Amino acid sequence: MILDSFPVGPLQCNCTILGDETTGEAMVVDPGDNVPQILSRLARHKLTLKQIVVTHGHIDHVGGAVQLKRATGAPILLNQNDLPLLTMMDMQANWLGIPTPEVAPPDASAEEGMILGIAGHTARILHTPGHTQGSICLHFAPEHLLLAGDTLFAGSIGRTDLPGGDGRQILRSLHDRLLALPDGTRVIPGHGPETTIGRERESNPFLQPGVRL
Repeated sequence: MILDSFPVGPLQCNCTILGDETTGEAMVVDPGDNVPQILSRLARHKLTLKQIVVTHGHIDHVGGAVQLKRATGAPILLNQNDLPLLTMMDMQANWLGIPTPEVAPPDASAEEGMILGIAGHTARILHTPGHTQGSICLHFAPEHLLLAGDTLFAGSIGRTDLPGGDGRQILRSLHDRLLALPDGTRVIPGHGPETTIGRERESNPFLQPGVRL
């Protein structure tokens, strides 16, 4: 599997390209910005984009999705519970002092349990509300890989003080969904360095017994 994860945009969202060397198919997760860079990396890997997945509706993760779809024809998947955040894109852009990107409703909703991906490399959608109501993670079980969006970071978790955030929900999502995965699961978060489920179980201060938000 081709795995290429790199930061994009002013908030350095981790955009991830996953591709199959045999079929030449690819998916992109969280194309928040810098679409020319994403297209250049797809071309470098000789990949054809088949699917765009957005882990939640914040501007730094969804901002480039429509532009990337226009360039490639690939459909966009975003959980329907984050549709209200798309209507707030002007407000989100104002928070950051950047131009408002073009956004549109997704082609399909990324729902709990849905299997998506490309030939030979599929992921199961885990609905993990808390950072936003529509936050999802992608679990590639055979690859022992989790794309965690902004639900889990190395040493931290997603903030819950923005519209749609809920502290109790995110802790429930973390304990019930993500900590149920094997310790060796590699985690690519929405921002910052990689980690593993085992490392976060042991040392993440937000995941220790008795923590409340």
